[in-house]
Amino acid sequence: MSGSIERIGAHVSIERRGRIAIVRFDRGDNANALSLSLCRDLTAAARSFEHDDQVSAVILTGSPTRFSHGADLKDAETAASRKAPLAQRRLALQTGGKMCRAWEEVEAITIAAIEGWCVGGGAALVAACDLRIASASARFYVPEIERGMNLSWGTVPRIVHLVGPARAKRIIALAEKFDAQQALDWGFVDELAGNGAALEAALMQAARAAAMPPVQLRMIKQAVNAAAFALDRAVSHADFDQFALAASSGDYDEGVQSFLEKRPAQYTGR
Repeated sequence: MSGSIERIGAHVSIERRGRIAIVRFDRGDNANALSLSLCRDLTAAARSFEHDDQVSAVILTGSPTRFSHGADLKDAETAASRKAPLAQRRLALQTGGKMCRAWEEVEAITIAAIEGWCVGGGAALVAACDLRIASASARFYVPEIERGMNLSWGTVPRIVHLVGPARAKRIIALAEKFDAQQALDWGFVDELAGNGAALEAALMQAARAAAMPPVQLRMIKQAVNAAAFALDRAVSHADFDQFALAASSGDYDEGVQSFLEKRPAQYTGR
């Protein structure tokens, strides 16, 4: 049963069904990539729940066939920011981190419903949610190192919490692709659903949250996060500055160019 629908920007919608909200983002293409504009709209969507005491669970999902292929390397605004003065570039580099932090700070339980590919910034976004439900055909990939980048957006400690340090290195440092079953076995996702059924499974979990006492639910989430994530900001507070450093290297230019040209990269350590 559908409820009221609110739109934020061109590609984000919020549907409310009693104590459950569904946030969808869909650019209508094969990548569903995270442009700076889309990141800001998803940040606004998360923050729209700050003064909402009625919602107990928020589901975040992408298009019906893919969650997201990650940060949009072809985004004109992102390209322009690379040539901007350092102060402006530094602000732009914080956009994705602010988005992930906004989702982590939603007081209601957040559930990512993942279909198809979940890549790079998409994986960063789902790692910021409380629960992750993937369809059996979902695929995961964190390719930043293969583009000459570091992994920012506060994501490194979140992935370490989910899968442990050794597997985090396989995911982040070795850019190992993994499927839905492996994601479940490693703890990156919490539940598998049939193909096309991730949202339906997320709605079932959201209904469980909606049946709980709403204030107690929020207090318990806050307590768990405080216990688990107390040092996360300390270890990732400068990751966007590290990104700026990585982006000044020749290997970054080679990583991005090789991706756009669909060829193997040749890294030199420059």
